[in-house]
Amino acid sequence: MSRDVRQMPGKAFKGGDDVSQRVPRGRAVGDPLVLGSPGGSPDAGSSDTDEILVTLDDNRTASLVFGHYDQNLAHIERRLDVRATANGNHVIIKGPPDLTERVRHVMESLAQRVKAGAQITLGDVDGAIEESAQQGFLFPQDDINAEPRPSGFEQIVTRKRGSVKARNAAQDIYLRALRRHELVFAEGPAGTGKTWLAVGHAVSLLEQGLVERIVLSRPAVEAGERLGFLPGDMREKVDPYLRPVYDALYDFMEARLVERGLSTGLIEIAPLAFMRGRTLTNAAVLLDEAQNCTAMQMKMFLTRLGEGSRMIVTGDPSQIDLPPGQSSGLVEAVRLLSKVEGVGHIRFREGDVVRHELVKRIVKAYEDETARLREAGQEDRRR
Repeated sequence: MSRDVRQMPGKAFKGGDDVSQRVPRGRAVGDPLVLGSPGGSPDAGSSDTDEILVTLDDNRTASLVFGHYDQNLAHIERRLDVRATANGNHVIIKGPPDLTERVRHVMESLAQRVKAGAQITLGDVDGAIEESAQQGFLFPQDDINAEPRPSGFEQIVTRKRGSVKARNAAQDIYLRALRRHELVFAEGPAGTGKTWLAVGHAVSLLEQGLVERIVLSRPAVEAGERLGFLPGDMREKVDPYLRPVYDALYDFMEARLVERGLSTGLIEIAPLAFMRGRTLTNAAVLLDEAQNCTAMQMKMFLTRLGEGSRMIVTGDPSQIDLPPGQSSGLVEAVRLLSKVEGVGHIRFREGDVVRHELVKRIVKAYEDETARLREAGQEDRRR
């Protein structure tokens, strides 16, 4: 049985070109490989079990990829239900063929990150695992495919955090869309990084001098209160609704710079209801929780875009808090603008969540329930 052997970046072991091979049990690492030999694995001929050898550049790279006490390997074993045995800069992976191939991709991705000088965290491992499943979607697809894909993931750079790279394929496509398009829609569940990366991109644009200010907005539908009846000045009125955006700002900027920006107008808090009639020029504009905008509000917001500005719209269509019978402006805008030049769209899925593993399971449970209720409603209508 033949196998297409691919080489990871860097040197191969034992002077050969193979970096990922099937390894018969009982042979030493680096020995000649003879598939189906008497010394092979008892289940070497099984169609549902595979055993491959992955070799990294050197022991230092392997140590950083495998993690402290091989914790990254152990995490991969748990997530993908495979067995991983490390030996120097080699690791033997055993499991179903499709999963061993995914592990090879994970190792390749992590090795590229190490080569670029990044520190590997369990979040990075999770991102590489999800990337191996290729769960990112962007339109217009033909347009994005026409651009040669650079080696490694896209990144944003800020003074406080330095280089921040995408953790999975969906985030990579998202950052590419932010770089290429003036208007980007990002849909998806909590924990996918859509708001956090949007804020980081806005801060990066500001620090590079590509925009003159950052404008943050978010509807306050879920509170059931009108801003005019809330106590305090405008910032105090909307602060509770923009707290997730503030958290991201403080992640990417020093606290003193955030406070200075808020006081000087470099960072502006602009409630959605107060944006009518404005034209936002030379600004990075972010609308968060956009699923709670009405169609009229969304149209009003999108037409505020001025010269030299970038606009990012984020939201989760499964968390709409609008009154019954009122359609979401985010859903309508994505439907209407999918073919408009200069508009990008990324739809994150449950598998793209990069928070705690439990958050992924919680999101999946809710998505499954939503799908079940939708199917039940369709069945009732058929009756």
